[in-house]
Amino acid sequence: MLHYRSLDEVSLPDSWLTVGVFDGVHRGHQEIIHRLVAGAHANGAPAVVLTFDPHPAKVFGRGDIRLLTLPGERARLLGDYGVDVVVTHPFDRQVADTTAHDFMKYLKDRVGVRHLVLGYDSTLGKNREGNAARLTEIGSELGYTVEVVSALSDESGVISSTEIRKLVSVGKVFDAARLMGHPYRLQGLVTHGDRRGRRIGFPTANLDYATEKVIPAGGIYACWAHVGDGKYSAAVNIGTNPTFTPDKRTLNVEAYLLDFDQEIYGEVVTLEFVERLRDELKYNSVEALIEQIGRDVEQTREILGTE
Repeated sequence: MLHYRSLDEVSLPDSWLTVGVFDGVHRGHQEIIHRLVAGAHANGAPAVVLTFDPHPAKVFGRGDIRLLTLPGERARLLGDYGVDVVVTHPFDRQVADTTAHDFMKYLKDRVGVRHLVLGYDSTLGKNREGNAARLTEIGSELGYTVEVVSALSDESGVISSTEIRKLVSVGKVFDAARLMGHPYRLQGLVTHGDRRGRRIGFPTANLDYATEKVIPAGGIYACWAHVGDGKYSAAVNIGTNPTFTPDKRTLNVEAYLLDFDQEIYGEVVTLEFVERLRDELKYNSVEALIEQIGRDVEQTREILGTE
């Protein structure tokens, strides 16, 4: 998979294309990607995804959108589902003010779009004028066809990035994973903390996480932790450590990797959230905290099947 950071870097003579933010690359997105990849490869063309950074909602001033996937994560997931080329194009007011016709002409020039695959509610161009009907009309002039993929729904309704963000933000990571088709992931460099966990027998990796991402609600989670080529079960605390620092406000993400004793300061750890165990609590003694962490570890082993 090739990942470009601007359409200006790309020059393709022919392609099948889809356009969207694709934050989270959830099961609804995967339906579009499957149609794109299968059709493109059957016709001997590359499957190309155009996505944007920052999220258009930020440019339009619709609030502080926290992401399910950063651009690099999103591109890797799309590649995992068979996409050949991902273009993460900078989104700004100039792009927002480009008409659907001019934008599609630009895409025709850069990626040679022959077939455009759209989600059921996709729009392009200034004032969202480029709906399926308008893009089909433009395609008859520029030489591409249009295919629209219906929404994917489950018992809770249409699967959307907005709904998944809500689930993650309140700690419902199991439900979020069901809608995404893969676990929610959080990645960060391991930094030096206060080493308190080591002193009580549970050394933790403190993650310097990206604040642009959705952070699961404070609490204890059963996770898989990826370090280098290894995969380890982990009990993860998200919170402020109220037993020791009751006045702290910023959230720490601390992972206790089970059956692991390596020094990994400065290395990247990727957490996959499987299930939330409980709220973060304040304890009256260190001994009570240690007993509870022991129970959390056993529950993590049970959930992950690593007993």
